[in-house]
Amino acid sequence: MDITEVRVSLTEREGRRLKAYATITLDNSFVVRNIKVVEGNNGLFVAMPARKMKQFCPRCGKKVDMGSRYCNHCGVQLPPPPKDLTTNRQATHQDLAHPINQEFRDYLQSKVLDAYYREKEAAGKEPRKTETPQEEQNSTL
Repeated sequence: MDITEVRVSLTEREGRRLKAYATITLDNSFVVRNIKVVEGNNGLFVAMPARKMKQFCPRCGKKVDMGSRYCNHCGVQLPPPPKDLTTNRQATHQDLAHPINQEFRDYLQSKVLDAYYREKEAAGKEPRKTETPQEEQNSTL
């Protein structure tokens, strides 16, 4: 399986760990959006798209985010989350898509980070003024 296209959208703000969002196309047939480029303790890494897991409100029965203190629908205070939810992000988030083996994870990360560095370099350069053929003729006269 080949990654045939990588698009990167920079989101860098001072003091933020999230550096960019990426969208990849696999074999010109399948798209994965919301891949994140994040600054970790050991450098940049790629985080796969994830969603926050839900729990049911004991009063109204509606779904609310796991670890929420209050229900978004009825306002009742929810029971405190178990200890492992407060210390472990993996317990509250679930990957929507992810590589199965380390070989593909390394391949994906290298392609996304290469595109990130190219996009960052392009954003740092001044855009060149492009002249229309009419302007080129006028400047040579």
